[in-house]
Amino acid sequence: MKRKLILIWLLAITKLCTAQTTPSSADIYKGLKKLNVLGSVLYIAAHPDDENTRLLTFLAKDRMFRTGYLSLTRGDGGQNLIGNEQGVALGLIRTQELLAARRIDGAEQFFTRAFDFGFSKNPEETFTKWDKEKILGDVVWVIRKFQPDVIITRFPTTGEGGHGHHTASAILATEAFKAAADPKRFPEQLKYVQPWQAKRILWNTFNFGGNNTQRPDQFTLDVGGFDPVSGKSYGEIAAESRSQHKSQGFGAARTRGEAIEYFATLNGTRPDKDLMDEINVNWNRLNGGETIAPLVQSAIQNFDFIQPNKSIGQLTGIYNALKNLPKSNWQTQKLEEVKQLILWSSGLWLDAFTNIQNAVQGDSVRINFTLNNRSGADIKLKRIQVNGFDSVLNTSLKTNQNLIINKSVFVPFDKPISQPFWLKEKMEVGQYVVNDLLLIGQPDNTPSYVTRFELEIDGTLFTFEKPVQYKIADPVKGELYEPLFVVPGVTVSAAPDVLIYRKGEKERKEALLQLNANKKIYPTVANVELRSANFSLSRKDSTFSLEKGASRAYTFNINNTASANRDSINLQGFAYYTNSPQLIDAHLSSTTIQYDHIPTIKYFFSDDIKLLNINLKTKGNKIGYIVGAGDKVPEALEQMGFEVTLLTDNELSRNHLKKYDAIIAGVRAYNTNEWLNSHYENLMNYVKEGGNLIVQYNTSNQIGPVRAKIGPYNFNITRNRVTDETAPVQFLKPTHKVLNYPNKITADDFKGWVQERSIYHASEWDKNFESILRIGDPGETPDDGSLIITKYGEGYFTYTGLVFFRELPAGVPGSFRLLANLIALNKNK
Repeated sequence: MKRKLILIWLLAITKLCTAQTTPSSADIYKGLKKLNVLGSVLYIAAHPDDENTRLLTFLAKDRMFRTGYLSLTRGDGGQNLIGNEQGVALGLIRTQELLAARRIDGAEQFFTRAFDFGFSKNPEETFTKWDKEKILGDVVWVIRKFQPDVIITRFPTTGEGGHGHHTASAILATEAFKAAADPKRFPEQLKYVQPWQAKRILWNTFNFGGNNTQRPDQFTLDVGGFDPVSGKSYGEIAAESRSQHKSQGFGAARTRGEAIEYFATLNGTRPDKDLMDEINVNWNRLNGGETIAPLVQSAIQNFDFIQPNKSIGQLTGIYNALKNLPKSNWQTQKLEEVKQLILWSSGLWLDAFTNIQNAVQGDSVRINFTLNNRSGADIKLKRIQVNGFDSVLNTSLKTNQNLIINKSVFVPFDKPISQPFWLKEKMEVGQYVVNDLLLIGQPDNTPSYVTRFELEIDGTLFTFEKPVQYKIADPVKGELYEPLFVVPGVTVSAAPDVLIYRKGEKERKEALLQLNANKKIYPTVANVELRSANFSLSRKDSTFSLEKGASRAYTFNINNTASANRDSINLQGFAYYTNSPQLIDAHLSSTTIQYDHIPTIKYFFSDDIKLLNINLKTKGNKIGYIVGAGDKVPEALEQMGFEVTLLTDNELSRNHLKKYDAIIAGVRAYNTNEWLNSHYENLMNYVKEGGNLIVQYNTSNQIGPVRAKIGPYNFNITRNRVTDETAPVQFLKPTHKVLNYPNKITADDFKGWVQERSIYHASEWDKNFESILRIGDPGETPDDGSLIITKYGEGYFTYTGLVFFRELPAGVPGSFRLLANLIALNKNK
């Protein structure tokens, strides 16, 4: 019994995390057809956007299999086209983009605990970061829970997928194919699930990136069909799904017509005529299932598109017959599907929402419940339950009449805040820490507040669960549903991210600690501290009080003696309230991420200030920065003492560039700003007359090719990169100005780098360029294209793939010193 309840609970979580929908008769009809299909496919790859969306769409919507995508990572290590979020924040965005894609293509979404630490060249390197046994256990857990008949990998185990994460995902999938069936492997899981042996595991071969792995003798499927019920081809639906990967710039054109997918068998029996050869995918696979098949077929034949509520009687009959079958994964799955179809067919509107987005610990939140029996079906509301509120009603719902109930619910002080579950514990190298086995695989949090509507429909009792959401009527976008977040009464934010002291500098620096009230704070005594392992600075505010939504900032003057004994110290902000026991130990900051294509994201973290005590010299004052795909380099430049102006199309058109000591192009600036093409002559004249133009990496991938010339002389951009952040760096031109003025650059300046050294190197450069550095990953031929510089007229031009956009926000001292030298190229010694 316990196992059944847990499986139902896991299924409910998947449904609760979806947005409010209004299904049509076509959706109900397709749901009825899907009832007759008892087959499942699990697709496995490494990252968000690795999945074959067209295949997933075909499997879920044409073959109507239960289809899942297991992405080993949340895509934390990629680049971001739409904003400056990196790392954990980018992983949160890409998680929601995957869920948005699944809502379109009809598949389900799963993850392991693996962290995307950036590009990896081989699986051996990948498994130095990922704990292979832990991540393998996660894959086994998802297989045992999902019970796929067929497993499909996007990549092979032999390396043709390029990225080390890709190959590692295939290795883990093939090992999990066997391990999931072995009760001796990961036996702790068997408290909740049973061993499971899929029939076969296939590799979905490909032809892209100049690598054709498709062969005539491989099994094929045409996935390019047309769905007349929705009026779209599967290529069109897949393109809509694929285009949700906006942070990666993966918008796709809708396709129509034949689309052949190829498959190589990795283990198990090879399919001959059908993907599900030798697998029973109808009701006969269940004991007693033969009694269900005619009931479903009758419901399909008698379905009335104009009055779908006529199907309720047959659907409740199917539901009750299903309950009498032996307990199994498919019985649980089909019970949930039938229950959903009953709700859809009834036209019943169930809603639970608030008018505020944040439920604050220690406050109350008012929840509005709305029910409307739009079709006039025989429905009684028996009960509403949500977090301590329990109302027994036994009320018949009248046709097309709104039943509205409002209730204020107290938010306990110990109510967990809405932190993504994979961020609650400090991350290990290579993977998140998730100690609750039942959470592994889940794509997202369970909603903080879930309403249980107990209803009697056509004489049968059902419980439907709905997340309590924040609802708003936006004057431009209309009605919107967003997540409801549980937040603490006070959050603490600190600034700046990095505070730089130059060695021997006596001047005090200002740090800011801000308290943000999420509820009304009555007069109290606040003790506010900036604290590190070495020292702390404190303030007492005896008249502290704040209105809801207000904030109070405290300035701390910090002198260099605080960090004299080490090069780097992290300061963390705290606030204590001595005579208000409800508000103690406020130490978390929060960030809200908002984009139109995904729900609002909120997460909490310790907002540290990194104090750097470094030997840094700078020359020049004014920097013009051309914003690209989004990075935090301008903030770092300001901490170095530069005055930064963000240069737009209009700013560059004004031709007042001489005033800038250097102009720096942000990452992917030439990919994302089409207007940069028209400023080539202007920028080259700036350089020729003594300016200094520094261009950070650009790509020639699907985000958009580099159409404009970038430098005064020709060079190409490759996909070459150095992924080992500890890779040795050789100085090819040790006497070059960039390595000597105003800072003497040594091997020490390349210590402590994070994630990688450099990406998208230059190649085939003109003889006027000088290559400064030689870097290579272990076992590979070193590359000289990470930093090339040329004199042009009286000024300098630089192209670099060095990842300043990662190193500067991370407070890596050497990255500041090297960037200072690049900025000083046009300055005299």
